[in-house]
Amino acid sequence: MPPPCEIIVVADGDTDNSWLVAQQFGAKVLRLTTCNGPAKARNLGAQAASCDILFFIDADVTVYPDIIERVEKIFIDKPELAAIIGSYDDTPGEPNFLSQYKNLFHHYTHQTANEEAFTFWGACGAIRRDVFFAVGGFDESYRRPSIEDIELGYRLQKAGYKIRLCKDILVKHLKHWSPVSLLKAEFFYRALPWVELILRDGAKNDLNLGIKSRLSVIAVYTLTLALIASLWLPQFLIVALALSLLLLGLNLPVYRFFYEKRGFWFALRVIPWHWFYYLYGGLAIVLGTIRYFWQQYKFFKPDIVNASKTSL
Repeated sequence: MPPPCEIIVVADGDTDNSWLVAQQFGAKVLRLTTCNGPAKARNLGAQAASCDILFFIDADVTVYPDIIERVEKIFIDKPELAAIIGSYDDTPGEPNFLSQYKNLFHHYTHQTANEEAFTFWGACGAIRRDVFFAVGGFDESYRRPSIEDIELGYRLQKAGYKIRLCKDILVKHLKHWSPVSLLKAEFFYRALPWVELILRDGAKNDLNLGIKSRLSVIAVYTLTLALIASLWLPQFLIVALALSLLLLGLNLPVYRFFYEKRGFWFALRVIPWHWFYYLYGGLAIVLGTIRYFWQQYKFFKPDIVNASKTSL
């Protein structure tokens, strides 16, 4: 395997001296004394790079030995591509249930998505260096791990550049998920800002907002209301049962995937978490929409007031 042209590690306010390990292995290390977020860290790494292709990898991801060669070959064979993204593999590093579920679900989502991508992915994404700087790099207003890579992908699409999801470019995710960390990341750092980004730019979300997902959100909320109503009117349990069967039918491919990968009992445990995913995803859509239009109202309100005073 040919080695990468250079390896650059950006230590974004690290406190464990892990940058020393990277330095010992010959990587070029850039250190930030305070944590500024992945967008700024990646931009600094890109500015220090001299190669034609920038290949971004998250700190909690490991790569397979042939990945550099394969990424390079794709850009040589497909000169029309400006960027490519990969996927998590189906053997996550953390053994606990929630980490296995979340990382496998991410793998499933990418493996069943269209190869013509509308977003970039910072955990495993490569982009031509000149294109990266032509669109301005990552938006550094995102100070936490959020949707800075998704936002970059939307700008690439607007500028007419092509992004390809290469399903055979796989990396291993080592992140440990707990209920608190998952909900904080999924709801506050991704879902809410993603909704606002879609409303702001009219962007397309081909990964999470398909027709089945939208129907599932409606079904989950209707199921919740039916279960609450059944406390007073037991006949609503029939409605709840019908909605549960509808949800199972809509998401049968997902549950079949988990059954094939981890067995029956694992797939059974996935179901309530998956329905909960639709629950907080739907809530994020509502709250994100309200927040977006409220911010728009506050932005335009002074102009409206001034115009009223002028007319008087």
